[in-house]
Formats: sequence, C-alpha cells, structure tokens
Amino acid sequence: MAGTLTLVGTPIGNLSDLSPRAVEALKNADFIAAEDTRVTLGLLNHLGIRKPLVSYFEHNKRERGEQILARLQAGESAVLVTDAGMPAISDPGEDLVALCHERGIAVGVVPGPSAVVTALAVAGLPTGRFTFEGFLSMNKRGRREHLASLREEQRTMVFYEAPHKLPSTLEDLFEAFGDRRVALVRELTKFHEEVIRTTLGEAARRFRQEAPRGEFVLVVEGAAPAAAEAPSPEQAAERAARYMEEGLSASDAARRAALETGVKKGEIYRRIAR
Repeated sequence: MAGTLTLVGTPIGNLSDLSPRAVEALKNADFIAAEDTRVTLGLLNHLGIRKPLVSYFEHNKRERGEQILARLQAGESAVLVTDAGMPAISDPGEDLVALCHERGIAVGVVPGPSAVVTALAVAGLPTGRFTFEGFLSMNKRGRREHLASLREEQRTMVFYEAPHKLPSTLEDLFEAFGDRRVALVRELTKFHEEVIRTTLGEAARRFRQEAPRGEFVLVVEGAAPAAAEAPSPEQAAERAARYMEEGLSASDAARRAALETGVKKGEIYRRIAR
C-alpha cells in the first residue's frame, strides 16, 4: 500500500508559530523532503527531532521527485516542507503534489503560516478579493508584460520581493500602475517586523535613498472600477421605444428614459416621434 505525502507549513520567522500537528507530522514521517536541508535541520534540531532529510528544490525537482514518488509507492510516508511558509505555494512542491495526484498517492496537509495572507491581513487594503502574483520575472520583457496584464486588475495584488531587487521593482510598479496605495510588509513575525503604508511613488523615492533590509511582501491596491459609459442618445431612444411598446405615450416614454439615462428629454422625443 502506498504511503502519504503530507504538506506541512513551517514558520515564516517566529518558531513559536509551528503548530502541535506540524510537530507530530514531522515526528511520524519516515523522511522529510525539504527545499534547503540546512534550514530544515535547524528547525528539527530546535524541536529535538531526528529524521532523514531529502533535498527537493527547483533545480532537482524532476529527478528527485521521481525518487520521492518511488519511496511513497513502496509504502513510506513523507513530509514536504519549504524553508518558510506553506509548501507548494510559489514553490516547486506544486509539481510533486500534482505527480502524487496523477499516480494515486494520497496527499495530506497540515496548514501553517503563509506570508501571502499574513501580509494581506495586516496591510489595511481590501481583502475580499485578491490575486497572488509571487515574484516578478528578472527578465525585463517578461516583467513588463506581466505588469501590463495587471493594469486593469481591480483586486488587491500581492507580490514577493527580495531586498536587492526592491528599488527597481517599486519603480516598475509605479510606472505600470501610477501612484496607488501600497503596503510594504517586511520581516513578518520576526523582531524587526514592519508595515510601511504609503504610495508606490513615495515608496520608490524612499528606497532610492535607503537600502532595504529583509524579505518584503508588497500589497498593492487594485485598479479603480472603470466608470460606466453614459448611454448615447440612440440608446436612450431605444429604451424609450421599448416603453412605448409597453403602452406609454411618446412624451411619458421620453421623460422616463431621460430620468434613467441623463439624456435630455427633448433629444429623446425628437428621435422617437419621427
């Protein structure tokens, strides 16, 4: 009987955020697949847990994924972790999860901290609908195309960014979106946690002069809804004509259509009284 792959969310900073269920899952696994085994070893040492570790990251995911699947199909159980947060979210673990589902291997999950929703919750921008955009491409053309596709996006947008790329990313966001509101959420759950609520223009100016420190999550305000186009006189006349078909006189139909569309009654009446 095949084993189970369990996704375990790990702390994004403060080790106290690890849940009891996560600890049990780590203890009970036959082995642990980790993005960086050195980072995960530090967590396991903190917990007093000794388990075999297997590296699984972007550049070895094809070969190592097959090896992990073979062990799962042989009946072993595994935990998949990333360095911080939820595995498989903007993370190569998504490939391993998809392969498990394709081959009938059970996948479980122990939820844990996520920088996306944690930053969104504290940013003070609309949270009812949002889109997670991850890291922008380092390729200039790919980055421009990505941002261009988001210009009319009305949902709040969440991006990840490393400190050394933050100044140029803020410039690109300002160029693409204009001076929208943004929250720069830095070093989540760590000692130097900070939420900088400002605008893209102000943020770009600030970090031209100031060297950013720590990992950032950028929460950017979505586009304002497009203003509805006012009905044309022709459209208003068509509406009035429908009211006439329902039994209203031309004068009453024009008056009602004028109130609803903002087009002058006389303009509507001239068109329907021809």
